[in-house]
Amino acid sequence: MNDTSMPSRTAATPRPGDDASQALRRLGSRAHQLRAALRAADHYNGQDQADARNTGSWLTSSAVTLAEDLAADIDSLARSVKEGSGDTALQQSVAAVRVRAHQLNASARAADHFLDQDNHEDRDTGSWLIAGALALAEKLAAELDDSVAPARKLAA
Repeated sequence: MNDTSMPSRTAATPRPGDDASQALRRLGSRAHQLRAALRAADHYNGQDQADARNTGSWLTSSAVTLAEDLAADIDSLARSVKEGSGDTALQQSVAAVRVRAHQLNASARAADHFLDQDNHEDRDTGSWLIAGALALAEKLAAELDDSVAPARKLAA
């Protein structure tokens, strides 16, 4: 029996005994995977062949799932840091990446919606939204990378 009332624990979800630097490092790795998926989706969605656009649509849908999972795991880390750490700088850093993760999730979801439409104007809008989601993914990955070093210092 699968208990759906409890969120699934992924590789980046804070675990007992984790320090913030370990969790941020795992989240950063997943943000880079999301960035790569969006970059590939952007490439394939810009092609003229239907097969390439289908691949781009599939990659976009995959990116939406990755973005949802990443945002949920960052939410979990934010709660954990807020409850267990008196470090205001760390709390602010995690809060900032949490906002970016939710922006990225919304942008990827919107792109997926528009790319599924049959008219050229909506697909064009979806392509622009993919480019925007890619820019957000790049920023999120960089912010997570930058947040690992200060968190590591605090843990030492």
